Amino acid sequence: MRELAIQGIDVSYAQGNIDWAKVKASGGAFAMIRPCYGWDDDSQIDRYFRANVQGCEAVGMPYGLYHYSYAQTPEDAQKEAKFFLRVIDGCRPEYPVVFDLEDSSQQKLGKSTLTDIAKAFLSTVEKAGYYAMLYANKYWLTGLLDMSRLSNYDVWLAQWSSAPTYSGNYGMWQYSASGSVPGISGAVDLDYAYQDYPSIIQNAGLNGWKKNPATGSDYQAMYEAQKALYEAEVQKVETLKAGIQEIISKMQNMVK
Repeated sequence: MRELAIQGIDVSYAQGNIDWAKVKASGGAFAMIRPCYGWDDDSQIDRYFRANVQGCEAVGMPYGLYHYSYAQTPEDAQKEAKFFLRVIDGCRPEYPVVFDLEDSSQQKLGKSTLTDIAKAFLSTVEKAGYYAMLYANKYWLTGLLDMSRLSNYDVWLAQWSSAPTYSGNYGMWQYSASGSVPGISGAVDLDYAYQDYPSIIQNAGLNGWKKNPATGSDYQAMYEAQKALYEAEVQKVETLKAGIQEIISKMQNMVK
């Protein structure tokens, strides 16, 4: 486990009415909330979205927001991003806003198209002033997406296990889909966050937050520096992979 591991949950209509005071009292430090899915259809706004946001705000629990995608093309993804931005307008999440890429209807679209879809959504949301993040499981991250083209974006890893085995960089980890938390009836997804997202996002003036001029610091530069460090780590991993592959190739040639 990393040194900084902040416990959280992610929720949608599936959890029904939530007693957020009990969730917070049980040790929950943040929540990821689903506002909507698809695009251009208000019937696809999660019916518990606003109640969940209001519940978090009432008890002072930081939250982030995620959009479940059905996009089949980059153009679809842009429509989804615009719909998502309309639905969340007025919210000030202290955790990332996330593109949830996992639907089975998208699996056979091919790596290039799927990566284009992710970039289309994430870049649209980022240009609107939000901290954009990609959610996907290990299989998608390692086999279905070209992560070298998505290295600018933080990752929320989904891998239900006692320890993650994904070798890439990620800022959040969804480690269970069968958690039990006071205040919620039935199972709920459990997560860890490994960065102080409220400080990063608020200080950078993202997600609807304004910079605090009294600090006298350039937090946008700090945000850019954080991204640069993340990209550097991605490059290190890619270089390591290439070196390992080279060693394997040499060993195979020696055996021959």
